[in-house]
Amino acid sequence: MDIRVPLIAPSVLSADFACLGEEIRAVDKHGADWIHLDVMDGHFVPNMTFGPVVLKSLRSYSKLFFDVHFMIEPVDPFIEPFVQAGADQISFHIEAGPHAHRSLQHIKSFGIKAGIVLCPATPANAISEVIDLVDNILIMTVNPGFGGQKFLSSQLAKIRAIHEMVQKSGRSIHISVDGGINVQTAPLVIEAGANVLIAGTSIYGQPDYGQAIDALRGTKK
Repeated sequence: MDIRVPLIAPSVLSADFACLGEEIRAVDKHGADWIHLDVMDGHFVPNMTFGPVVLKSLRSYSKLFFDVHFMIEPVDPFIEPFVQAGADQISFHIEAGPHAHRSLQHIKSFGIKAGIVLCPATPANAISEVIDLVDNILIMTVNPGFGGQKFLSSQLAKIRAIHEMVQKSGRSIHISVDGGINVQTAPLVIEAGANVLIAGTSIYGQPDYGQAIDALRGTKK
């Protein structure tokens, strides 16, 4: 895995689903670091996307790190199917159930990376008891479920708080941000401590994916 900072993770939620494999291949070719795949169930969030069968079919289009974001509940029954389908990392919402510790252990038992996600209304300290298990902390800078939303600047303080928690832990943990990330907001989240930029419309909504990825990466201060 390339460790360039910031890492750029195009979100396929904003891609053309009629040719999703080719959309993934295109951002791979143009310098993406991760592929971010939102799994929605129509229950935890209003929309529905895809399941493990689709993920398995997409795996052949890229060897990049497949970063799977569960917006589902329950979490545990779907971990193994997505691992078998080709997920390199599964992150799920702390709000999705009371047994986050067990779910993180379950993910890691398959030898892949595990992450935890926080909605905008969830405080940073909600993950204090599981930070020893996570490889990735994803801070939602919009309310989950829809692409193309406006960035919530209120989440910058949370990113700073999470960064401080990670520093104190002494562990190597990615801090990801998702929602309204573009060339204007990327410098703000990087300065606050994020190192993975998940971007949908600011990449897939542009005519040149390579230029869009380079523009985001170039916002590092």
